[in-house]
Amino acid sequence: MHNMPGRPEGRPLHVLVMTLICAGAGLQAGPSAQQPPQRLTFDEAVQRAIASHPTVQQAAINILRAETILQQVRSRSRPTVDASFTTNTIGPVTEFGGQSIFPRTQTVTSANLAVPLLTPVSWAQRNQAADQVLVSGRAAEDARRQVALAAGEAYLQIIAVRRQLELNEQARDNARAHFEFANQRYEGGLGSRLNALRAQQELSSDEARVETARLLITRAQEALGVLVAADGPVDAGAEPVFAVPPPTVPDQELVQNRRDLQAIVARQTAAQRVADDAWKDSLPSVTALFSPQVLAPSGLFADARSWRASIQFSVPVFDSGQRRGLARERQTLLDLVRTERTQAERQAASEIRAAREAVSASERALEYARRAAQQAGEVVQITDVAFREGATTNIEVIDAQRRARDAETAAAIAEDAVRRARLELLAASGRFPQ
Repeated sequence: MHNMPGRPEGRPLHVLVMTLICAGAGLQAGPSAQQPPQRLTFDEAVQRAIASHPTVQQAAINILRAETILQQVRSRSRPTVDASFTTNTIGPVTEFGGQSIFPRTQTVTSANLAVPLLTPVSWAQRNQAADQVLVSGRAAEDARRQVALAAGEAYLQIIAVRRQLELNEQARDNARAHFEFANQRYEGGLGSRLNALRAQQELSSDEARVETARLLITRAQEALGVLVAADGPVDAGAEPVFAVPPPTVPDQELVQNRRDLQAIVARQTAAQRVADDAWKDSLPSVTALFSPQVLAPSGLFADARSWRASIQFSVPVFDSGQRRGLARERQTLLDLVRTERTQAERQAASEIRAAREAVSASERALEYARRAAQQAGEVVQITDVAFREGATTNIEVIDAQRRARDAETAAAIAEDAVRRARLELLAASGRFPQ
């Protein structure tokens, strides 16, 4: 058989096909796999999340909606002007003395000017709508706080799992060195295959932990990328430094600075105004009306130009208990907001006390964890020297390495607990985000 054109002599067709597929896959996957994720500082991640997260954007839209409602309510207590143009055609045409009483075709041009003179209900609704603008603004600030806190926690999660990855890689390297030494002894006839297998088993377990930690980093980076509205994963940069409030600052002052409580206070103020304005529903309203009119042609018994002015006086007399029901409903809503504020203030004070204690306790735990990790590292060194000298088996070495890895992992977890406790204290005291 003859070879196909373009195919080298002696190479099977399926080998060439597989080679091309692998080369194409490498060209497509290579650049994207090597591209590192974008790295942000803590402040940059928080600010990008606040500026780009859909929750914050929805809160900003609610502010615009409240402002448009205020504009609509304000227009009810302001003058209005409207005009109309009408063409009338009639038949038959009635005549008197040889002249048409009403022309067959007549245009009517009129305008209406309404000036509210006394509208207490509209004035009250205008003030209430202005309160809702403030409530929407406070709610937007609280939304920004929640998004910033979520971004901060995701950022700290990346730092924590990155530290765990470093510890797992360090433990893997130590396990590899121990396996290589045990395997050399076994191949040289000085050690046993059991020691080599034990060391190799520990190396395989550490390799699995490394891969798990890498997956956790990828997931944490993807989570931070979603929060900052990025098109891919985002990595954390340097470790942030949190300046927590000193113990001398009173808890009541910290509670008042919280944005979620400020939102509740704004809602209570708005509900209080609505409840206090209930009596205004029984007040009269006065409106002045002015309506000029132009007829063309005018007709026999109608003037070409005329106008009408009036004052409309309206007094609510009887509504079958509707106003009384509305007043009770408004008072009920006010009582609900008061209860919510009381509970929120109590919860905020508790969170501040707990966060302060968490910072102190986690800092003490971190100090002890670091001591334990240092001591475990010294045990590993001593045990390894003893094993190399033939004074002990590798069981003690492997056990010491595991204990050292666990101690270092506990220290990393304690470091993450300190960072999270400080962030929680800043959030509980209303100082995050700035």
